[in-house]
Amino acid sequence: MSTAGDELVEGDRVEVTVGAPAHGGHCVARIGDEHGQVVFVRHALPGERVTAEITELHRGYLRADAVAVHRASPDRVTPPCPYAKPGLCGGCDLQHVAPAAQLEWKTAVVRELLTRMGGLTDTLGVRVEPLPGGPLGWRTRVRYAVDAADRPGLLKHRSHEVVPIDRCRIAHPLVQELDVTARAWPGVSAVEAVASTGGDVTVYARNTAPAPGDLLDEAHGGDRALLAGSAEVRELAAGRGWQVPAEGFWQIHPAAADTLVATVLELLDPRPGESSWDLYGGAGLFAAALAERTGARTTVVESSPAGVAAARRNLADLPVEVVAAKVDVALARRRLAGPVDLVVLDPPRSGAGAKVVRGIAAAGPRAVAYVACDPAALARDVRTFTELGWRVAGLKAYDCFPMTQHVECVALLVR
Repeated sequence: MSTAGDELVEGDRVEVTVGAPAHGGHCVARIGDEHGQVVFVRHALPGERVTAEITELHRGYLRADAVAVHRASPDRVTPPCPYAKPGLCGGCDLQHVAPAAQLEWKTAVVRELLTRMGGLTDTLGVRVEPLPGGPLGWRTRVRYAVDAADRPGLLKHRSHEVVPIDRCRIAHPLVQELDVTARAWPGVSAVEAVASTGGDVTVYARNTAPAPGDLLDEAHGGDRALLAGSAEVRELAAGRGWQVPAEGFWQIHPAAADTLVATVLELLDPRPGESSWDLYGGAGLFAAALAERTGARTTVVESSPAGVAAARRNLADLPVEVVAAKVDVALARRRLAGPVDLVVLDPPRSGAGAKVVRGIAAAGPRAVAYVACDPAALARDVRTFTELGWRVAGLKAYDCFPMTQHVECVALLVR
């Protein structure tokens, strides 16, 4: 066991008292006293006394796993998955945390990021709310990596190493029923399974390796072979049926699409005749809801060819134009007809960025609904909005990814 004064290396163990949760699925601790080395500890809870094994060394901080708990939090539970432990699967960050405490954990992270990074003095009492269905069996899109012995599994945290598993407990039941994890996969680097809200099941095999820690959230490159099902699947959301590419982007929790659409409509309060933009629009989920409510000109901006094709096909009955372009390019090159009353943006995890935020603000909409899958990116973009004279007038957060550190937020911004 090392002490605060030792020169630590990977594999060393230190005993620490765990502090507050932080963005990334870990808690903050310090070795020794309050001025000691910062350690980001996974598999721990606030207030616990644990032995932490160092997994990474960085300038200014360390990463570690809690490998022994000496004083447990009352919110600690036995993980329902036997692979949700130090050194095993990195897909779930919070299986050791009681479901109600997971919501408190995520609420604390969202508030802290919006205050520290976003500059907000009032987070409007935001609380992360659960979605229907419970914390297991929700994930409708899963990517299994295949190791050198042709065994399928999931990746360790921040690693390319594959952990063979029997099944993924957070995967949708239709995915768990597949034989993907029960067989060998020679010549294959990854197997992707999709179970749509319309009841379709599709399985792909790929011969290129996935990124560390990734399952399947959006389309990835690489050769693939369709093994079962159709290249397109049916999704049900916003009172409509959708035909979308199986490997394309769609919300991975069955209740997420309807929940987010309802929240966007509640916050924006669209009025008849108001024009709108759906930026990073994918298949046009938000555009459909806005166009049906306003009956007015609605524009989708999407850069993925598959998303553009899906939007044009699925929204053909509505007054919607689909612009095939990156959002920043569409704004800079005036590909979007103005003026505009309402804007919805649902950017990737990296956020919209200052250039896009400035372009939206310059268009002068009445209100903006920002749908964010990363609260840190949301906080950065909120700060840019506020510097341009906007304010956060509404804020909702949802646990669209139970058992993981991820959380979905929807912010209403007005001038």
